[in-house]
Amino acid sequence: MGEDAESPKINHTFLRDYVTEADVISTVEFNQTGDLLATGDKGGRVVIFQRETESKGESEEVLETGDCGEYNVYSTFQSHEPDFDYLKSLEIEEKINKIKWLAQQNAAHFLLSTNDKTVKLWKVSERDKRPAGYNLKDEEGRLKDISTITSLQVPVLKPADLMVEVRPRRVFSNGHTYHVNSISVNSDGETYLSADDLRINMWHLGITDRSFNIVDIKPANMEDLTEVITAAEFHPQHCHLFVYSSSKGTLRLCDMRSSALCDKHTKLFEEPEDPGSRSFFSEIISSVSDVKFSHSGRYLLTRDYLTAKVWDLNMDKGPVETYQVHEYLRSKLCSLYENDCIFDKFECVWNSSDSVIMTGAYNSFFQMFDRETGRGVTLEAWRESSKPRAVLRTRRVYTGGKRRRGDVGVDSLDFSKKILHMAWHPSENIIAIAATNNLYIFQDRVNPEAQ
Repeated sequence: MGEDAESPKINHTFLRDYVTEADVISTVEFNQTGDLLATGDKGGRVVIFQRETESKGESEEVLETGDCGEYNVYSTFQSHEPDFDYLKSLEIEEKINKIKWLAQQNAAHFLLSTNDKTVKLWKVSERDKRPAGYNLKDEEGRLKDISTITSLQVPVLKPADLMVEVRPRRVFSNGHTYHVNSISVNSDGETYLSADDLRINMWHLGITDRSFNIVDIKPANMEDLTEVITAAEFHPQHCHLFVYSSSKGTLRLCDMRSSALCDKHTKLFEEPEDPGSRSFFSEIISSVSDVKFSHSGRYLLTRDYLTAKVWDLNMDKGPVETYQVHEYLRSKLCSLYENDCIFDKFECVWNSSDSVIMTGAYNSFFQMFDRETGRGVTLEAWRESSKPRAVLRTRRVYTGGKRRRGDVGVDSLDFSKKILHMAWHPSENIIAIAATNNLYIFQDRVNPEAQ
């Protein structure tokens, strides 16, 4: 991406003038082809957008995108409802924590969605025909008087308006005591994992009443608890490998061929800590909030509070690349601790060729880093620039020295505007950015093959 990364143009934007807690987007995910984009929100809703091959002009919600097609609302459905755990007297939020698409096998699409406790499998299909010519019912669906039926006919299918049907196919419940933070579909297409703070379970997509516990870090005495699981993901090619991260900043690669219960990891990835720089906040800011395998399966991308890091699976002594996301906040850690921002969980993603990584920040900023040059660019997702073909300008946080026009001072940053969730198209330079209750879709002007 390099210097060309500095000028992506706006694909289109889905904006809402009012903000309610239920409308805040909590996860974003492209399917394997990039033709569908799913978002989940804190109200338990899933909205699926479909990419149109031909532009159909402007609508109230969708802005024209030019020759790349546009993403229109395809389907909206309520995935989870608020629940209550009567044994523990705890409310279970409807918020969608993660969405994962299954590889498409036929005309229908399948996706997994989860809140804190329950994972659900949904089938998304289209219907453009309706049955007609019933013997016992008329065209309005009313039952006929049997005495008036003098002959029998064969029902037929007639063309009808296209209708998208979303139906629940499986409900995977009672598998977690603690809050689910990750789900990941295995490359075998038959199993997936779900992870909470202390355990990782593996499920078969066809079996809902039981799962297999593959990681359990719960100590016999909870007072001895020193770390929790923060994220987990299967390897993109090898169905026996998975990785999980912890609040201590460590990564553990596990091989299910060596042991059924993967309490003993195959590799431990950890960066040695500098004793001279240790502070009260060291452990908090080192907690890994997200981990992603590269498409090649060779590297791991992680995000902690201040940095994004790339790890080589063959080198477990430390990261091979470290990118400073917002080092200027190190002096603000005390106030960030007081307003709980220090516990925000930022996500990170790879581009299709693993040459560029992206992650979010505050003040509606997000950053891209070119791995070849090591250079980064800071961009802003904001409403005033949400016009078709508009070019995003680069932004810079002023920390000292000569101040340039347009620089934002550290004390002027808006910490309520945070980019936590994002997704990158699996094969093109199209990104989806969730900013509170707004969804931005940007397209880079660079040819994806040139990356």
